[in-house]
Amino acid sequence: MRSPVARVVVLSLLAALAACTMTPAPRHYSQAAPGVDFSRFSTFSLAAAGDAAGTEAPMPMLDVNIRNAVIAEMTRRGYREDDAAPDLRIYYETAAKDMVRSSPVRVGIGMGSWGGNVGGSVGVSSASVQSYQEGQLIIHVADAAANQEIWSGTVSGKVDRGSLDADSIARAVALAMEGFPARAGTLPSGAG
Repeated sequence: MRSPVARVVVLSLLAALAACTMTPAPRHYSQAAPGVDFSRFSTFSLAAAGDAAGTEAPMPMLDVNIRNAVIAEMTRRGYREDDAAPDLRIYYETAAKDMVRSSPVRVGIGMGSWGGNVGGSVGVSSASVQSYQEGQLIIHVADAAANQEIWSGTVSGKVDRGSLDADSIARAVALAMEGFPARAGTLPSGAG
């Protein structure tokens, strides 16, 4: 398990996953264990955040925002939070890595005419290298009785440092959980 300081750094990098400053759009996908009847689940709880020693650590603001967004998303999908005897236990993890994007040297040649004049041009761009952070949020859902993962959703993309905006986190969590089954009658058709 990471130290609390390392965890804050990694979580901070994920803060802007769903922000408008991300290009290209974040990638997301989900998968469910085959044959699981999600209609039998109605309650959930979130796993407690802890430090490497297994003790309860103070929750960084980003951690609180992720937890609040997961609770809101599960509630929107018709599930009820129940820490005492949940049907589902939800865990999440974050990761970040340094990435490098390079653009090669490009040469363009053009010719044209205007009236009786003919002209041409050559354009050359220089090579460039750009480094950036790619962050990832993975949400795991386990059947509490069987202690077995039954669903996971992931969102990843380029992140910009500095934003701990709860709305951005909520959009990233909603994107990661887009494929999670809603309880009957809770979401409008096509709403995730």
